[in-house]
Amino acid sequence: MELVALAKNPVPSGAVVGAFASGKLNLRFARWDATRGPSRGTICLFQGRGEFIEKYFEVIADLRRRGFAVATMDWRGQGSSDRLLANPWKGHVQAFSDYDRDLAAFMKEIVLPDCQPPYIAMAHSMGGHILLRNAILPSSWFSRMVLSAPMIEIAEARLGKAAPLSRAYAELLGALGFGSFYAAGGNDEPIELGAFEDNPLTTDRERHLRNRAILEAAPRLGLGSPTIGWLRAALRSIARLAAPDYPLRVQVPMLLFAAGMDSIVSTTAIEEFGLRLKVGTHVLLPQARHEILQETAEVRKDFWAAFDAYTGVDAAVG
Repeated sequence: MELVALAKNPVPSGAVVGAFASGKLNLRFARWDATRGPSRGTICLFQGRGEFIEKYFEVIADLRRRGFAVATMDWRGQGSSDRLLANPWKGHVQAFSDYDRDLAAFMKEIVLPDCQPPYIAMAHSMGGHILLRNAILPSSWFSRMVLSAPMIEIAEARLGKAAPLSRAYAELLGALGFGSFYAAGGNDEPIELGAFEDNPLTTDRERHLRNRAILEAAPRLGLGSPTIGWLRAALRSIARLAAPDYPLRVQVPMLLFAAGMDSIVSTTAIEEFGLRLKVGTHVLLPQARHEILQETAEVRKDFWAAFDAYTGVDAAVG
């Protein structure tokens, strides 16, 4: 369960790395102490679909310099955690409640015993969706949440022309036993390995090349397209978040970030959700594509300015 290091993406110093059990699966985790005081607690960092810990080394360093310890993990079926199908490239899950169990196991086995409170959740895309599923519970581990491009809805551009029928498509094929097959157009290639010019993730060439280099050095970390089963589970969970009263039921204060050029998740859905929160707000970053934390220095500067104001970090320290 080691971490993969590259010259341009070194492992942040002082890493504690290992595995924990979520049901019958072994999931990889890593944690770090802060590199600067005063101590501000622990950021629990959760990636999006198909991502892996190594992709966030830069973000981890940014957080540690702000006085935060960091704890993170690879979700089931991706990164160096156990895969779920014979073809390890398929992004699959039976139900998003499985991710809820991963989150609970991570907090109980890794964070609560060894990490200093308060705990702030920081999550991207699918990770943000999973945190939103847990933000309506009567008690929470987290004092706040910071969610980057949370998957409140999948962008219509991602689902294609059949977007209005996508849930019926996934439900039907899942019921017929095709849940482990790729969704339409899917393949084994991770999205990070695509050409920079066509990528929907970031406008920053160097960060795109860095993330591509990680997968070229360690192909086992990569994940291909989602299966019909994953799509069915995702659309069922998205329907749950779409309930008119859902934002009003959120009990954890949160800051949402929406990317103005996002073609993976719906920017409009994030903005509308943010406007209806009783205990949260949202920020639009117009020049960002989906992966805000992998974006240009200018976009990241705006992100960190809002993050610092929200979490009370002195700008001079950050």
